[in-house]
Amino acid sequence: SNSLIRKMVSLKLQKRLAAAVLKCGQRKIWLDPNEVSEISMANSRQNIRKLVKDGFVLRKPNVIHSRSRVKRRLEAKAKGRHTGFGKRRGARDARLPVKVIFMRRLRILRRMIRKYRDAKKIDKHTYHRLYLATKGNKYKTKKQLMEAVHKMKAEKAAEKALKDLAEQKKARAKAARARKEAKARAAE
Repeated sequence: SNSLIRKMVSLKLQKRLAAAVLKCGQRKIWLDPNEVSEISMANSRQNIRKLVKDGFVLRKPNVIHSRSRVKRRLEAKAKGRHTGFGKRRGARDARLPVKVIFMRRLRILRRMIRKYRDAKKIDKHTYHRLYLATKGNKYKTKKQLMEAVHKMKAEKAAEKALKDLAEQKKARAKAARARKEAKARAAE
C-alpha cells in the first residue's frame, strides 16, 4: 500500500530556481508530474537547465486575454449603439465641453475669413471687423459668416456708388458755377 500512497515531494526550491532560469514568475512554471523523483534531485540552476532541455520543466504560455468582445462593442458604439441616456455617466459638459465646441467653430470661421482675405475677397479692415465679430460669438456657422461678408460687400459697393454720385454732382455743380462766372465775366 505504501507504493500506492506516494509521498508528495516538495518541489518549492526547484520551482523557484526554474522561475529564475526561465525569467518568469513561479506561477508560469510547469513541472512534469511523471518525473517528480528526477526533478526533486535537481538542486542547482545548472541541473534545472538540463531538465528544461529535456522538457521536464516548461514555461507555461501566457493566458490569452481576448479583445474581440471589446472590439465588437466599440464597432457598435461607432454606429451609435449603447450611448443612450442610461449609459452616460458624465455631465454633458464633461463629455464634450462647450469650450471645445466653441474652439472648433472659431478655428473653422477664422480659417474661412483668412482664406477670404488671402483671396482678396475682403480687405484687411473688413477682415478685422469679422475677426472680432467671430470672436464675440456673432456667427454660428460658415453660411452665416458668408452671408455677412456678402452683405458687407454690398453695403460697401452701395456706399461707393453714392460717393461717386456725390462726386459727380459736385463736379457738375462746380462746372456749372464756373460757366456762370465765365458768362458773367463775358457780359461785363
